[in-house]
Amino acid sequence: MRFQRLDLNLLVALDALLSERSVSLAADRLCLSQSATSSALGRLREYFGDDLLVMKGRAMILTARAEELIDPVRAVLEQVRTTIAIAPEFDPATADRQIRIMASDYSTQVLLTEALAMFEREAPHLRFEIQPMGDNPVEALERSLVDLLLTIDYAISSDHPSQILFEDDYVVVGDAQNPALAGEMTREAYFSLGHVTARFGKSRTPAFEDWFVRRQKQQRRVEVVAPSFLSLPGLVIGTRRIATMHRRLASQVVRSLPLVMREVPFDIPPIRESVQWHISNNNDRGLRWVVERLSAFAADAGVAADNVVPLMPMAEARRDELAVQFQASPGMSDRG
Repeated sequence: MRFQRLDLNLLVALDALLSERSVSLAADRLCLSQSATSSALGRLREYFGDDLLVMKGRAMILTARAEELIDPVRAVLEQVRTTIAIAPEFDPATADRQIRIMASDYSTQVLLTEALAMFEREAPHLRFEIQPMGDNPVEALERSLVDLLLTIDYAISSDHPSQILFEDDYVVVGDAQNPALAGEMTREAYFSLGHVTARFGKSRTPAFEDWFVRRQKQQRRVEVVAPSFLSLPGLVIGTRRIATMHRRLASQVVRSLPLVMREVPFDIPPIRESVQWHISNNNDRGLRWVVERLSAFAADAGVAADNVVPLMPMAEARRDELAVQFQASPGMSDRG
């Protein structure tokens, strides 16, 4: 559709180009090829009689005219979205769409594996894409590369809505024949043994437990760095090494592998797994239905761990303080 010679479809491309300041990143956001996005930029330049984006060094910057267009274009699209594009009623039995979820392998294993089986029964035409954690999950959400982000509450963005799904704490896991695990785990034994831990992405970002233990006065000896939470159990079998794992995940693996579980000999704050979505999708009835069903499922026995020890609630002020420290740490992003 055209309005005074402007193809209105180009406004969506213009908004992405102005936000991303990159043809390739805008193409990813629009789910278009770079050539198609470059062609859209060419038509926008012709219409506005302005380059809009120009190269400076190795990066693209906005022209003065492009800077002037940012807020008006965003306002027009938001008005269209809220006043014209009225969302139809969501019917899970007939809804046919894809939901993109960014989640760690831990979240996938303890929640999504069974939850997606439930979704198949209740919404058989929904399709799901689970993406691994990147170096900046919140940025992926803000660039519309994912619809939902499963993240610990210490790492959620205050700019977007979220909902807590469940709580988990940590245990020590090691080989069943490891003599150091014959009895209770002591602090002395914990810090004298070799450890296996998981770190993620190109920046090798530590998991929350790794980050927290690093802040203790006494340091542990990390002998193996693994690429995922699910790889930890196999890397301690047949060794004297131990791993500090989420209790829910540990409860699953000790049932099928020659492993034992012991309590961590000092206090590590529990994590609260949350689901977060972009604020612009707050009225997306399909996404909200998925969030509500995930929340209901997480509250169910379907994600209950064996022998979960009731935890003393941590003061919210203390959690807020930890969240600030966690997010301020160099290279930190969401890690269950």
